[in-house]
Formats: sequence, structure tokens, C-alpha cells
Amino acid sequence: MRKIVTTFAVGLLALLAWQCEQPVKGTVIKGQIDNGSNLQVFLDDVGVGGASNVVGKTEMGPEGGFELKFPEGIEPGPYQLRVGAQRIGLFLDGTEKVVEINGELSKLQTYDFEVEGSETSESMANMFQKLVRREAKINEVKTFVDTVSDAGLGAFMAMQALGTSGQFLDVQKDAVARLKQERPDSRMIEGFDQLLGAIEQNKAKMEASQLIKVGQEAPEISLPAPDGTTYSLSDLRGKIVLLDFWASWCGPCRKENPNVVRVYEDYKDQGFTVYSVSLDGMDSKTRKRMTSETQIEAYMQNQKQRWVRAIEQDNLNWKYHVSDLKKWESVAAQKYGVSSIPKAFIIDRDGKIAAVGVRGAEEIEAEIKKLL
Repeated sequence: MRKIVTTFAVGLLALLAWQCEQPVKGTVIKGQIDNGSNLQVFLDDVGVGGASNVVGKTEMGPEGGFELKFPEGIEPGPYQLRVGAQRIGLFLDGTEKVVEINGELSKLQTYDFEVEGSETSESMANMFQKLVRREAKINEVKTFVDTVSDAGLGAFMAMQALGTSGQFLDVQKDAVARLKQERPDSRMIEGFDQLLGAIEQNKAKMEASQLIKVGQEAPEISLPAPDGTTYSLSDLRGKIVLLDFWASWCGPCRKENPNVVRVYEDYKDQGFTVYSVSLDGMDSKTRKRMTSETQIEAYMQNQKQRWVRAIEQDNLNWKYHVSDLKKWESVAAQKYGVSSIPKAFIIDRDGKIAAVGVRGAEEIEAEIKKLL
């Protein structure tokens, strides 16, 4: 009898051990979110180019733990985990068994959390964290898109991180083409094709509306500097010129200025310079509200001082700073169709437009290198 009991116990232990060794069936997404107790948790299938659908729902426990089970597994593609009002993105390749997410509720949207069990989600979270912190440069994003192991993630990041202006349309097209080649049956392809079509249309509209186009002669600008010296754009023929429209009151312009400074310092000895047109000053509507010439003069002097102070504060150390101090009614801005700033153009050594709407040190530098 004792032998039978012993044999049964050994058999039971072997069965339990065998069961423990069996792989998890389907996919489980779980985690611990501090300060998220008792909140609802949703997992949305993010429709590429379409609507998102809820594919899972649960409630967090009193300690912030949650678990979503998908017994049949989960399809590859982008997903969104919603915890209360917070949202984070995931990208699953379809092979995941257990995906675990740990973090603090208020930091989820800045991608300040840990994710394990999904290599693609971890890669995407790392890149988005850099983008949120403004640490990722355009070339780094392009490299990620080109080299990430999952072609679907590459195409998704190309759309998410490179925008819809059409400026990086070639990169986005290449990413989708790679997905079609590696995974021709992917459910994401149709949505990406729709997005590419929309980006192409947007780019065509923008190019059609631009007053200044690549290849044309750069319209002449001849305006005074703060000290009264008149500088003409044509005087710089033979140099590569960044024509930069900005203003002291323009926050995005002031944030862009360090990029311009960096490029200027790197290439000023190679035939490159900057010609800056300020949209500081007073427009006609403001002028009409003034009650006397004395008041107008005082206002204009203040605007000029703000312009000069910004040049000094931002270390804009080139000499070609000009303005007619007419804000949006600037003759130069009207010639170049400038309706928002910062707005910059690259002009080649022959005085022709080489690039329109360049921003960021990397992008400006890339255009300069083409012309050197």
C-alpha cells in the first residue's frame, strides 16, 4: 500500500512539473501602475489610417495591478493602453506571451515606464521617450525606421515621428515598401497606403501654394540693419545663404536660433552665411491706434531695441540682420510669401532657391552639404 501511495505522489509531482513547463497560451498584458488603483484599463487596437477598437478591458486592483488576457493571442500591430486618462503606445509583433508594464500613472504619457516581454514595444517606447524629451534627431529617427527589425514598426514610426508635411515622404514610402516586401499579408498595409496618399496630397497642396519654389531666382531684398547700413541679398552672390525670417517675439524662432547658430559656426569658413530678416516692428493697424508721432516713435524705438537685444541674447553673430520694422507687412515677407515664422530658405551660390522651409540643424546642414 505504501508503495502505491509513493508511486502516486511521484506521478502527481511529475504531472505538476510538466504543467509548469508548458508555455503560456495566448497573450497576457499585465503590470503595476503606481497611483492607478481602481482605474479602468482599456487596450485599443489602433487602426492605421482608421478608427481604433477596444479589444480588452479590465479594472486595476487596489494596489494598481492589472491583467488583460487574450487566449487566442493578439494580432501584430500598434495598440494603445489607456489607464484612466493616460495613454501609452505599444507595438506587438504577435509572438508575445507575457507583456509586463510597470510605471507611475502621471509619467505614462512621457513614456517613462518599463515594458518587458515585447521587444518591439520596448524599442518604440525608447524612441518615443527621446522624441518627447527632444533628444532624438531626425537622422536617428530615419535610422530607426530603416533598421528596426520589425518592418511594421518601422512604417508606423515613419508616420508617427516624421509628420504629414511630406518633407520625409521618401523615407515613409520606403518604410511601407519594406513592409509590403517582408509581410505582404499585413493588415496594416491598406491603412499605410491611405496615409501615404493623404501625405502626398498635402505635400502637393503646400507646394502649389508656395510663392517661392526651388530652382527660381531668389527675389531681391535690400533693407537696413540696426545701425542703418543697408544690406542686399544679392551682395551675397557666390555664398551659400540661409535666408531666415524670424522675430524677437516669436517663441519658436528663439528656440530655432541655436540650431542656426550651430550651423553658422560650423560652416561660416566654407562659404556659408545667414541673412536674417526680422518681423519686429509695427503694422499699419497698430500705427493707426497711436495718438501722436511721439508715441509712434517711442513704440518703434522699443521694438528696435527688442530686436537688437534678441540678436545679442541668442548670439546671432553674423552681420546680415535687416528689417523694415513693419511686422507682417514687411516687404521681404510679402515677396517670399511668409505667413508664419520661423521660415527659412537656402540660396545657392548662383542666387537660386535650393530649399524651402528648412528647420533644425541637421536639415539645414544636409542642404548645405549638397551645395558645398
